Amino acid sequence: MVLKQIELQNFRLHKNTSLNFSDKLNLIIGGNGQGKTSILEAIYYLCTTKNLNLASESDVVLFGEQNFDVRGNFADLTTNQTRLFYDSLKNKKSFFLNEKQVSNSSEVIGKFPVVSLIQADHAITLGAPADRRRFVDSVISQASHTYLEILLEYNKILRQRSSLLWRIKETGDKGLFNQLEAWTESLIGIGAEIIKHRISFVNEFNEYLIQAYNQIVEDKEYPKISYDSIPGVDEDDAADKFRDELNQYREDELRRAQNLVGPHRDDFIFYINDLELKRFGSQGQHKTFQIALRFGQFFFIKDKIGRTPIFLMDDVFGELDSYRAGRISDHVSSIGQTFITMTDLTRTEELNLSNGNVLIQVDNGTAAYIQ
Repeated sequence: MVLKQIELQNFRLHKNTSLNFSDKLNLIIGGNGQGKTSILEAIYYLCTTKNLNLASESDVVLFGEQNFDVRGNFADLTTNQTRLFYDSLKNKKSFFLNEKQVSNSSEVIGKFPVVSLIQADHAITLGAPADRRRFVDSVISQASHTYLEILLEYNKILRQRSSLLWRIKETGDKGLFNQLEAWTESLIGIGAEIIKHRISFVNEFNEYLIQAYNQIVEDKEYPKISYDSIPGVDEDDAADKFRDELNQYREDELRRAQNLVGPHRDDFIFYINDLELKRFGSQGQHKTFQIALRFGQFFFIKDKIGRTPIFLMDDVFGELDSYRAGRISDHVSSIGQTFITMTDLTRTEELNLSNGNVLIQVDNGTAAYIQ
């Protein structure tokens, strides 16, 4: 799958930008704050309906305007026209596929697969468990619509159960316990499916991670992900272990009016040579691991759905030494359509540019092709 063309209106610094892209490498050059990353952000909107950096839509609207509009043309076995329009006065975001409005954003996830390697990825290895869950969930959701639906249902149940726990704490109404038991059984059923999917994912994804990591640093280090969930849980007894854990924490949940147990509390622990990355890893190891996670994601999704994701890389090479940059560049040439932002042209020799690549200069929201 490739993105052939994009149009941005009132998007960040871009008043009116229209670009045609290469099916291979698209290099976007510009100084800080000039609008190069905004192009990646717009592409990500068209692929997921979500913001690349988790920013509010109102922050994306060009100053002095009331809305933004992004349109794109994707080519695969068929051609798809996509559009995302945001109205700040109504605080409403609308997504259109082939001129028909899509009411549920979950219908879009995975249809236009995308992988992003951005500055905020440091949170995956250095941040909180929620950052690692978000990464894993995003990978599985693009590869499995079933998982996405399960995850959305689980979050709905969590909210309902949380509200009920709060009502029980505030009112002391024991008549609500029957409702709580019903929601708890729903939580166990759906939550167990999430745990099974995550166990299966980690077992399979580790091979993709190892291959991607070795592509960057050869065979000098051994990366691994482990799944930190309910103690002793496996795919065969996920529901039983989940129920036992909930029973153990029942009084605590009632006292604190919180959902204390379940996959929403999971973590994923990263290792290099059996040493925990978060505790013992160097800055270079963290960056390499983050890159390997994204390349692993790319090939995992490609194998699962049989289509090639778009790859977005935001100013990655500025943080790498020449050896790692060269190794990644060799990898880039084999992965299909890629969008890379850089602040200048000084390191473009590492990218092995060839005919068919597109170079774009962005200056204060104005984009122009470099010949």
